[in-house]
Amino acid sequence: MSEHNIIYNVTIKVDKKVEAEWYDWMKSVHIPDVMQTGCFIESRFNKILYVDDDEGSMYTVQYTLENLSQLQKYHVNYAPKLQKAHQDRYQDQCVAFRSVMEIKEKFE
Repeated sequence: MSEHNIIYNVTIKVDKKVEAEWYDWMKSVHIPDVMQTGCFIESRFNKILYVDDDEGSMYTVQYTLENLSQLQKYHVNYAPKLQKAHQDRYQDQCVAFRSVMEIKEKFE
């Protein structure tokens, strides 16, 4: 079994007015749809604590990948439709920033 060493991280600032509904939609619809693409091994949905912002809360979704070719497959075949569904639903109530990370070391 190969090492899973790539994380596709999506950081989202969500307006507090829609936060509860957005959270439920992400958990029950969006993240499962992303996972059903078969490109990712696992995901983690996190809330960023201690953010000094009265208007919005910050979350991250971290998707673990086997390799960068899986991420390329996701970007080409699935990301445009899934990101459009999020954008159409929440428009200017959410702002997302995406990054790709390589795990260099794991400690337990």
